[in-house]
Amino acid sequence: MRQAYRTALVTGASSGIGESFARTLARRGTGLVLVARRADLLDALARDLVERYRVAVEVLAADLTDPGQRAGVESRLRAEPVELLVNNAGYGAFGAFAEIPLDDQLAEIELNVTALMRLTHAALPGMLERGRGGVLNVASMAGFAPSPGSATYGATKAYVASFSESLHAEVAGRGVHVTALCPGFTRTDEETPPNLLWLRRDDVARAGLDAVATGRALCVPGVQYKAAMPALKLVPRPLLRAAVNRMWQQAAGGK
Repeated sequence: MRQAYRTALVTGASSGIGESFARTLARRGTGLVLVARRADLLDALARDLVERYRVAVEVLAADLTDPGQRAGVESRLRAEPVELLVNNAGYGAFGAFAEIPLDDQLAEIELNVTALMRLTHAALPGMLERGRGGVLNVASMAGFAPSPGSATYGATKAYVASFSESLHAEVAGRGVHVTALCPGFTRTDEETPPNLLWLRRDDVARAGLDAVATGRALCVPGVQYKAAMPALKLVPRPLLRAAVNRMWQQAAGGK
């Protein structure tokens, strides 16, 4: 059964795919809570959405790597439940693992894994009690293959995909949908057309929202990435590691 969500909280909403989630939901008449670090960008987006679509928009500026600020978002989810949680906030520290400062990688885990898990834990009990709701977690194709040059990022996205699929099974039949959205390379600007490698952020957002609404466990946007998924499972892992490592070495200039 397809669900239509009356309210949603979107993290990382100030730009990129997060902004596309917000705009797509507002266009569908969904009231929004927008979460990101930059209050100025959130305020500008909120004004535009209210003016264009006449929906209620609340701004909640928070750094989700900060436990105190994150706790405020968790409290908001418990005190004033939403029907859809979009865990979109995330980032990647790219480069050789041994050369990236440890604090940068711990912050990456804090945002991509810990914040996502904590916000889901804050929102899910109320959804189950009401017998209605959705959680859309943004993972990545990087979670399904070795990721030299972004080892921590790939590992966090593997967690998100596995976590989401497990929760999808746990809540099956209880009126709540949990979905992992796993895009490949995605343009963060609005003007660039899609091509063989790059997806448009609006297309990714729509695909993810449609997937959670219809109760799918996994969403891989783009025909090129759908086609790549079976290959990732069939290619022997040593060959796959060698191939992605060659790509990483070339991108890093042979280092």
